[in-house]
Formats: sequence, C-alpha cells, structure tokens
Amino acid sequence: MSAGILYLVATPIGNLEDMTFRAVRILKEVDLIAAEDTRTSGVLLSHYDIHTPVTSYHEHNKIEKIPSLLAALREGKSVAVITDAGTPGISDPGEELVAACAEEGIAVYALPGAVAAVTALVSSGLSARRFAFEAFLPKKKKLRADVLNELKKETRTIIIYEAPHHLRATLKELGGVFGEERRLVLCRELTKKFEEKQMMTFAEAAAFYQESQPRGEYVLVIEGRPREDAASENAAKWADISVAEHYEQYLSEGLSSKEAMKQVAADRGISKNEVYAAVKK
Repeated sequence: MSAGILYLVATPIGNLEDMTFRAVRILKEVDLIAAEDTRTSGVLLSHYDIHTPVTSYHEHNKIEKIPSLLAALREGKSVAVITDAGTPGISDPGEELVAACAEEGIAVYALPGAVAAVTALVSSGLSARRFAFEAFLPKKKKLRADVLNELKKETRTIIIYEAPHHLRATLKELGGVFGEERRLVLCRELTKKFEEKQMMTFAEAAAFYQESQPRGEYVLVIEGRPREDAASENAAKWADISVAEHYEQYLSEGLSSKEAMKQVAADRGISKNEVYAAVKK
C-alpha cells in the first residue's frame, strides 16, 4: 500500500473570501483534516459546506498527535493541515509534522494562500525586495535579547507579529533597540472590514498607543538599517589592524585564500582587488 499525501492548506487571515478553489476542493476530498482549533475551523468549513472528519492538531498536542497522523498517512489516507488563519508552518503548527513526513518519504504538498507577514509587507510602502521574518519575539529574556541584538544589525525589512496586550511594551523596547526615529508600519485587522496601516516612527507609535488602546493582532513591518551605517560600523571594528593582518587572521581560522579575501572585503566594505593588492605587497 502506498502512503497517503499530507496537504498544508492556507486559510483566510480574516476575509473568508480569501480561500482558493483548490483549497476548498482538497479539504472536501481528503480523509482527515487536522485543525489548530476545531471550533474556529468549523466556521470556515461550514461556510464552504465541507463535511470531512476533523481532528485537533495544535501547539500543545502536536508532539503526541504526530504518530497518529503519520499512521493514517502510512495507511494511504490523505490528511490536510489547517490553522486558525494563514499558512500552516508559518508561526503555526505544521513544521514538525512536515519534518516527520520528510523522514519517512511521505509526500507533502503546500497549497499557496494567505500569509499575514507577506500581506503586510507588500502593502506597507517599505522595501519588499529583501526581508527578515521573525514572527513573535521569544518570551525568554536571554533568547529575546540575542534575537534583538541580531535584528539591530539587520539591513533588510523586518517583520514581527505582536498581540495587542504586549504592543505598548514591545514598541518601547524596539524603539530602544532600533532608535526612536526608525520607521515602521503597524498593520492590524488585515483583510477585515476595519483594516488599518499606519506608518510612523517608533517614537510616534509609542506616543500614539499611550493614548489609544491597541486592538486586534498586529504585524509590525520595520524599516531595515541603512546599509551605509552598517558598513561604516563594520569597517570600524577592523580599524586597529591592517588588511594583511585581517587576512592572516582568517587564514589561521582555516579559510582558503579566496574565502579569506572575500570575507575581508565584506568586513571592510572594500573590493577584493583592494584586499589582493594589500596582501600581495
């Protein structure tokens, strides 16, 4: 008997009309739907007259539920994973089940659809060419500090999710990390009737939400650090040693000559030809 297929089915992030024809068809055809919240998904399934059996698969039961879902797939049954909103695996359950299927050679197909991060990004007015998606920041203090330290240097547009009851504290914290004059776009109620996007600085956002009550789930789209600032700071780190000494340091760490030259050039914001000229004197 051949194994079944796992489908990752994206669902609307607000507007029920944002469901693809293919997604509706697959949800009707599969043997089982694994839903993050059966009550929330029940509204969607009822709207599209879908009567496929449903089981719960969420953050708190995903580890113990994976064996039974794998067993169903091994028996040749097809399973669809859906979350409360958006694409499974993007800040929602799904990643671990996909990894388990990959280990066993079980086919996995993802049906394209809504993702809050991308919806916010492309409509934000900030650069969408390069971006870093962080989802929800870690709650543990040490891990959170490490992540924010990495993001502080990020030149790409940054996307972060936040709940309304944490928004004020997060805006204050991020303003301290990125600088109060860094721009961001606060997106809320995406695809819903009262969708709202506001571009402002962190200082303006903090002040606004001291007077206004945060409502709804937020996507923060944050302007990346200017590349010239990052390059200047990076070059300053190596000001105390020569280009040749910098190059020798990377050789001692096991890099090839070509790799060392490339890394020195990147560190200092200079060309590889300039590095070559300095080390060949």
